[in-house]
Parts: sequence; C-alpha cells; structure tokens
Amino acid sequence: MSISKDIIKQCLISKQREVDEAIIVDRPVEFEENGNYVIVGVRHAGKSYLLYQRVRQLQKAGMGWDEILFINFEDERLAEFQTEDFNSLLEAHLELYGKKPVVFLDEVQNIPHWDKFVRRLADAKYRVYVTGSNAKMLSKEVATTLGGRFIIYDAYPYSFKEYLAAQQVELKDHWEYDTILRSEVKRHLNEYFYFGGLPEILSFKNKRTMLSSLYQKIYLGDICARNNIKNDRALNILIKKIAESVKQPLSYNRLKNVIVATGTSITVPTTIAYADYASDSWLILPMENEVGKLTEKEMQKKYYFIDNGLLNLFLMKSETSLLENMVAVELCRRFGKKNVYFLNAEKEIDFIVPEEKLAIQVSYSIKDEATYNREIPPLVKYAKAHEDWECLLITYDEEDAIEGIRVVSVWKWLTK
Repeated sequence: MSISKDIIKQCLISKQREVDEAIIVDRPVEFEENGNYVIVGVRHAGKSYLLYQRVRQLQKAGMGWDEILFINFEDERLAEFQTEDFNSLLEAHLELYGKKPVVFLDEVQNIPHWDKFVRRLADAKYRVYVTGSNAKMLSKEVATTLGGRFIIYDAYPYSFKEYLAAQQVELKDHWEYDTILRSEVKRHLNEYFYFGGLPEILSFKNKRTMLSSLYQKIYLGDICARNNIKNDRALNILIKKIAESVKQPLSYNRLKNVIVATGTSITVPTTIAYADYASDSWLILPMENEVGKLTEKEMQKKYYFIDNGLLNLFLMKSETSLLENMVAVELCRRFGKKNVYFLNAEKEIDFIVPEEKLAIQVSYSIKDEATYNREIPPLVKYAKAHEDWECLLITYDEEDAIEGIRVVSVWKWLTK
C-alpha cells in the first residue's frame, strides 16, 4: 500500500520548520554549485546538519522552500515508505509549489533501491543531496549505479576548531597569548580528548553513557544486523583487540589467534570480513604501511577509531592511545583517509602524508629519556633524508625544537 501524499506533505512542511529553527555550526565544506552529493559517515557525525547548512547557503543565495525538497526518512510517519513512493514525493512537492526542487534525502539508506531513484533524478538534471550511515552507501554496486554522477563526501565528527565554535569559543588573532582564552581552550581540549567530537554528544552531561549507547547502535545495527553476523562474540573480541592495539600494526592472523585463544572458532577470511565490516560502518579507520609490499599493505594495518569518545570506552590508561588516535583522525579529516599512511621500515614513523610531504611522530610526553630516544632519532633520520619535508613531533602540551624537528603541542596543532 502506497503512503499518502498528505502524509508526505506534512513531513515536508514540518521539516522546513525544523531546518529554519535549527542552530547550526557552519563547517568548512565547499559544495560544488552544480554537484550532486552522497554524504556518509558514522552515526551522529552531523550529516543532517551539513544538509541544513547547504539549505541555508541556498536560501542566502535567494532560493526559497518552494525550490527545496527536504525529507528525513527516519521520520516515523514514513515508516511504510517504499520504492514506489519516490514518485509521490516529487508529486507532493509539485502540488504544493509547482516548481522543480533541489532534493535533499536524509537517511535514505533503508529504502530499497534508493540509489536507482537518485540516479534517475541526476539524469533528469535535478540537484540531489543524500545522507546515510549504512555501509552499503559506499558499496561497489552503489558506486556503479550512481555512475560517477555523485560526489561522495566523508563526514567526520567535529574537528577541535569546530568543537570550539560549537562551544562559542572564538579564536581571535594571537589568542594563544591571551592567558584566559588559552586556559579555556585547554580546558575544552581535555573534554574533547576523552569524549570526542560527535556533535550530538556535546549537549549531554553524562557523555560516556550516550557514547556507550551509540556504540551499541553501531555494533548491533550497522555491523551485526546489516551483515548478518552470527558469531558476535568473535566480532566483539576483535573490536576490543583493535582498541587495545591502537598505535601498533595488527595482522589478520594475529587478530584471528587472539580470538581463537578465547575459545571462539574463526578463520582468517572471516576475521578479514569482520574488520572490513567495522571499517565500512565508520567505527574504525584502517591505515596502510607506506613502504610495505602489497600483501603487507593488505594483511597488516594500523587501526584507529573514528572518534576518541568511542575509543575511550575500551581503554583504562588511555592517554598515549587517545593522543595518537586524535592525530590520526585529524590527518584523515584534513587530507583524506586514503592519503595517510604509517611508515614501518627500520624504525616506525607514526604518520606519513606523501602528497603533503609531511611526517609526524606522536608522543604524549618526551620528558622521559627512554621515550625521547625512541621517538626522536627515527624522525631526525627521516628529516635528514627528506630535507623538503615538514617533520613534526606532536605532544600533549610540550614544545621545543630538536635537530630541525619542531615539537608542538596538540592544542596548537589542532587549531592552526
């Protein structure tokens, strides 16, 4: 049974009011004027608010709601929405306004064959913006169906600068020399460090409880249910081991052996599949060795969590892992996750961004002599062999210059 157009119209009108009344923290996203977009990312990363931001930009350019169709498919009134109702969606807007709209489809992934519909819209010269949390939004089949007509945009949790803006902290010129403002920034860094930057978490006092609830949704919904995983105990152990091993390369064989050691049977191919599912859901970010052979690149990777708050659910003494995880996510946000590597040659360099000629080592503190001797010499050696590269050592709150290496505090690096 098709959903009625009256219900669709109710959803359209109520969404207009919601978007108009929303308080938005503008994020540094430059949308192509004639581009069609699929925005993907972990749950609660702010994908819907990116659509709100784009609507505001179009409104500022003179466009009204008569030229904008915005629908959220998580609206319970659309629970019975099916593939055949997509035409009714366009008809409902046409009956209300008589104009061809720019189309915004929020959380559309649960409607069968949504990809074919948006491809048809693109073929008909509509401009279309789509969001979704489901890993299938990035599957090869969908990419083939969309036929290169859509730009896929990766939505991350707030950067620290966006987090500060959401907390109404304005970084004026030379702010780092303002004692009061610098103290406020470092206070916010402490919360961002342990609880992450997922926009919807910011307003909650008990952030850990909300993060735990979100993790369960990702684990049970985006990974287990959507991939029909029966051996959820093995998956749970795999994710815990990855969290415990942030900073260290992990082979699939090692992950398999850890799971088997707990009394749970699993094969290497299944281990690979489970790690891929966790990556597809945006829970973790895999990273390859920049100089590794093909088999090593594929079979032994580093893994980071998309958000410090989610990683911190698994850790006890967490500072060193959280700092490196924070830097990893920021690098992926700035340069794209396919462009960031680690270097595991004679001695390890934590992060390499070849296109930017950037090498980064991360250490919570280098006051300890053993830590200093472990972190500094490999980076100094790399810098001497790559004189045109920028080589940094990022700490939590220490600064220095050592043999041409700039040691910078993470709060300064994140706000540059």
